[in-house]
Amino acid sequence: MGLMWSGDELDLDAYLERIGLREDSGAVGELLPDLPTLYAVHRAHTAAITFESLDVLLGRPVALDVKSIEDKLVHGRRGGYCYEQNSLLAAALERIGFEVTGRGARNRTRGDSLLAVTHAVLVVTVDGEEWLCDAGFGHQGPREPVPLGRPGAEVEQGKWTYRIREEADGVLALCLLRGESWRDLYAFSPQRYHPVDYVVLNHYSSGHPRSSFVGRVIVQRPGDDVRRALLGRELTTLHPDGTTEQRLVGPEELLTVLDQEFGVRLPDRDAAELVGMYLAED
Repeated sequence: MGLMWSGDELDLDAYLERIGLREDSGAVGELLPDLPTLYAVHRAHTAAITFESLDVLLGRPVALDVKSIEDKLVHGRRGGYCYEQNSLLAAALERIGFEVTGRGARNRTRGDSLLAVTHAVLVVTVDGEEWLCDAGFGHQGPREPVPLGRPGAEVEQGKWTYRIREEADGVLALCLLRGESWRDLYAFSPQRYHPVDYVVLNHYSSGHPRSSFVGRVIVQRPGDDVRRALLGRELTTLHPDGTTEQRLVGPEELLTVLDQEFGVRLPDRDAAELVGMYLAED
């Protein structure tokens, strides 16, 4: 049997080049399953690969086998959403030698609404300590690993601050400081998830009419200073103090915004179809 996350099938050199961490680049030393490597890979991945679910909007299949994800996110230089992003990150970390397990998380960014468990996250164990790793929560997600064994401790990542809150029954919630207030991002239980579980969640997220990814543009990027999200036609810029700025994006500038703000360039066919969808709404 192969590795759980199929890390043995991943072209690690191509992945490292995609995120700017080739061993001969000087940006990272020898890749060892230690904290410096975990931080370096996680941070480089979230900087290089944009969160986007445009294939869902365009009706394209979202495959989760490692080779398909590699073709799209690495060689095709596209982005992806949580199942693709964290499956790729898990494969890379597993290939380097880390112990990686999955979790299923419940999104809490929509007020008091009780949402299904549809978000995929990773837990990586280094020297007996567990770390939350998540390259797939969009513009509010962490840029670096977050320690799980220190509930309440504030973790600064540039101008952004996170913490883990422990709840009943072993549930852990990831929280983000917005201005003076802590906001829950998502919560997850100790139950381990496997790649096959993400296939089931992906089936719902990519095709169910109630999925938030069906029928609208979602492209997001977590920057160091500001964070940006394009939801439908609204481009939002989020600042660490909690303030936001919004503006509408029209069909004539959509592809430029995707390129310049998010680093996303679609194949000609997909770009034309996406602009056509925008025009049809006018």
